[in-house]
Amino acid sequence: MTVPGLRVLAVDDEPPALDELAYLLRADRRVARVQTAGDAVSALKVLEEGEVDGVFLDIRMPGLTGLDLARLLSRFATPVPVVFVTAHDDAAVEAFSLRAVDYLLKPVREERLADAVGRILLARESAAAPSAREPAPADETTIAVELGGVTRFLQVAAVRYVEAQGDYARLHTASGSHLVRVPLATLEERWAAVGFVRVHRSYLVASSAITELRVEPGGGHSVRVGGGEGAVLLPVSRRLSRDLKDRLVNRARREADR
Repeated sequence: MTVPGLRVLAVDDEPPALDELAYLLRADRRVARVQTAGDAVSALKVLEEGEVDGVFLDIRMPGLTGLDLARLLSRFATPVPVVFVTAHDDAAVEAFSLRAVDYLLKPVREERLADAVGRILLARESAAAPSAREPAPADETTIAVELGGVTRFLQVAAVRYVEAQGDYARLHTASGSHLVRVPLATLEERWAAVGFVRVHRSYLVASSAITELRVEPGGGHSVRVGGGEGAVLLPVSRRLSRDLKDRLVNRARREADR
């Protein structure tokens, strides 16, 4: 059985940019229909008149911005997948919080647009699956990061620990680090449900990545995160050490019961 092509909506208040985006989308064989809108209000009218599989959305527009429209779309009974297409990289974190499937920077490259179309296609297939209404597993949660000038969505499960850097936070993985424009306290609140624990005013750690809790000579504590040559030692504040011990003991008990 042939899978019908995607029906997408492109939204941008600048006609040349909108025409270029629509042209590139129509050139993709997976896309069957491309509709366009020059502002968020017009886009809502298109969405009310017929089904759309995905929206390619500019962010900075007069009146309702792209972020405003994305918030409205997230309240639909069946949310429409959104790909942000923008000349600015400073809204990637908010795009992540709105569950955008991708974030493209202008000028849009064909290969990146092809990736985004693929994400829309996967979203449609997932929505059609019987288990689509079940919440996504916590380890599939993503966060937008910059990599080589391109915005990517990094799986939170790959993050070992997070380091506060002013109003920013640095995410540390086994292969490197990424700076994101979001405070550590915000990530602490968002990621508590997926096993991240605050060990110090400057550090948030994935409890699954902790391999050792150490008692220092002066009576303080530190945690070993990761293993082998890539392992790091992080300080644990005194007021948070008891909570951390309890978490690690409970984790050990759960593992022993398996």
